[in-house]
Parts: sequence; structure tokens; C-alpha cells
Amino acid sequence: MKKPTAALLCVFLLCTSAGVRADDLMENDDLGPGGDLGELPPPVGQHALIDQNGQANIALVQQNGQSLLGQIVQSGSNQEAYILQQGSDLMALINQQGSGNAASITQTGSHNRAQISQNGNNNDANIVQAGTGQQSAVTQAGNGMSVSVTQYR
Repeated sequence: MKKPTAALLCVFLLCTSAGVRADDLMENDDLGPGGDLGELPPPVGQHALIDQNGQANIALVQQNGQSLLGQIVQSGSNQEAYILQQGSDLMALINQQGSGNAASITQTGSHNRAQISQNGNNNDANIVQAGTGQQSAVTQAGNGMSVSVTQYR
């Protein structure tokens, strides 16, 4: 058998066999109004990122649940950052630049977003969220500032 003929035969067999054996795996009634497509698996995943530049920085991300994102970025020295998350679909971001800054985010529940940004020295920020659908953002630009945010729903 010549090479071009063998190649054409292989391509023909591959193309025809896949189309002939394909079955409808779903009843089309499922696509109509009020149709039940079944349960999708819940989102899964925990993502934690810690990026440190400088000296004597401390960072901790502790997560328990599904679809969690915790990110800490530190540039400077003697900074502390803590993220504690328990629940689902939670996002917490801490960005620190300077020296002697402290930040913490504690989240429980679902669909909560929190962000702390510190640029300066000796700042303190704390966010606590418990419940569903809460958002909070703290920005500190300067020295010696302190803020605490508590959200419950």
C-alpha cells in the first residue's frame, strides 16, 4: 500500500468512527424552560500568596473552605500581616510598604471582599467580616494611623 493511500485511509477511519459512535448524552427536554440540569460541583480551591521584600516581616494566611483567595505583599521591614478565612468565595488582600505596619483581615461566611493597603510607617489596620456579601477597603497613606472595621450581616 502506498503511503498517501494509507494516510488517507487512516484519516477516513478516524473521521467516520468518531461521528458514528457519538451519542446524545443528555435528553433535550433538560434544556427547556424549568429543566433541571442537575447539580454542579461546588467551586473548590484555596489560593494563598505571600510576597516579602525586606527584613523581619511576618505573614500568615490560614484558610478553611472553598473558593478562597488570600494575598499578602510586604515591602519594607518589621511588618505583620494576618489573613484568616473560613467559608466560601472569600477574597482578602493586604499590601504593605514601609516599616512597622500591622494589618489583619478575618473573614467568615461567603461572598466577602476585604483589602488593606498601607504606605508609610507604624500604621495599624484591622477588618473583621462575618456574614454574606460584604465589602471593605482601607487605605493608609502616612504614619501612625489606626483603623478598625467590623461588618456583620
